[in-house]
Amino acid sequence: MRLTFLGAAGTVTGSKYLVEANNRQILVDCGLFQGYKPLRLRNWAPFPIPGNAVDAVVLTHAHLDHSGYLPRLASHGFKGPVVASEATRELCRILLPDSGRLQEEEADYANRRGFSKHKPALPLYTEADAQRALERFEALPFQQARELLPGVRINLHPAGHMLGAAIVEVQAEGKSLVFSGDLGRPNDPIIVAPSAIEHADYLVVESTYGDRRHAGLNPETMLAEVIRRTAARGGMVVIPAFAVGRAQAVMYSIYRLKQAGAIPDLPVFLNSPMATDATEIYHRFRREHRLSPEECTGMCGAAKIVRTVEESRALNNLRYPSVIIAASGMATGGRVLHHLRAYAPDHKNTLLFPGFQAGGTRGALIVGGAPAVKIHGEEVAIRAEVVHLDQYSAHADYEEILAWLKGFRTPPRHTFVTHGELGAADAMRRRIGSTLAWQASCPEHLQSVALND
Repeated sequence: MRLTFLGAAGTVTGSKYLVEANNRQILVDCGLFQGYKPLRLRNWAPFPIPGNAVDAVVLTHAHLDHSGYLPRLASHGFKGPVVASEATRELCRILLPDSGRLQEEEADYANRRGFSKHKPALPLYTEADAQRALERFEALPFQQARELLPGVRINLHPAGHMLGAAIVEVQAEGKSLVFSGDLGRPNDPIIVAPSAIEHADYLVVESTYGDRRHAGLNPETMLAEVIRRTAARGGMVVIPAFAVGRAQAVMYSIYRLKQAGAIPDLPVFLNSPMATDATEIYHRFRREHRLSPEECTGMCGAAKIVRTVEESRALNNLRYPSVIIAASGMATGGRVLHHLRAYAPDHKNTLLFPGFQAGGTRGALIVGGAPAVKIHGEEVAIRAEVVHLDQYSAHADYEEILAWLKGFRTPPRHTFVTHGELGAADAMRRRIGSTLAWQASCPEHLQSVALND
């Protein structure tokens, strides 16, 4: 068995792991690189192996840094199965076509406005490419191991983090290889806790928060304070949030805060048709979250849904305190960019980021105190108040990861620490060594390892 790290090594994006076993080549995750330009350019580079040489893909979950390269792979000849949990399949039906459509729209916008260096600007892939990729999907229920290919078995275990998120177990050549995917938090108010795993010969574990703990402050209390003080000065609260996961967490908090009278009954807008569709999936997969039917209905009804482009544009001219939630979560694209252009230059407004911001993204620049960021080829001043509430993050911090690792009955032969920026991954590696006395390392991009006895 051989493991090659095609992404998420030294970075939190682009998750792709190539497993070679029994003369088969399987990708675990197939994600987009995001953030710094050198990382984003990897999306355009030739894939390390021909698309038609990949026999199958297994997804840990639906976020684009884990699934968003699939349409590109399909357009380059991949024709094997894509196996995922049932909820992940349903969410990818929303996320992947939207990603292709957004890339087409942004390329068209760049060509019309003339701000791209490329003539013409092209999308990485199209909505049609995404639809072709979706034809390859096969759903696998949790805890129901199956033979993916001759001599290769897989099993999916709930990972928390978001609806459908899975810990992937691969069994081949007499060995077990476990991928944590993105681990959720044990006490998340919405999503159930990650499953305990007792054995793996080899383990690949994430480290997004490998160098820090989540602050103990109640995120709802802090959100209420932000909304109240922004409304008091007549401002807008603009919240870039991932359409799946963070958008619903913020809406659930707003629903609870309004129920308790902790914030004014001001208008709240969810400017993402995709987030709307994703929210409806929460009703269908109640076994994967903690909300009662009443709470789920309250969360889904906490915001006015904005579907059309005309309605979206109208939000940029509001003259009364409101909350706008729009994708994307790290301000890398989507409708939220237009709202940032409209509201970031005004001191009375607030830009609130409720999750992790990968290095090199607009979100990271804004949270880091940049006085201005470039949006659609123009410099936009950041004069609004900036608030980062990473307590809303759906990633386990280092203490929560260590607690999950302690559930193993015997140490893996080796643990590979991935899906973290360099400092976070190395801090997690050192903690695993000092706390558990396990062998652990941080692989490099394109590093290949033989998993031998």
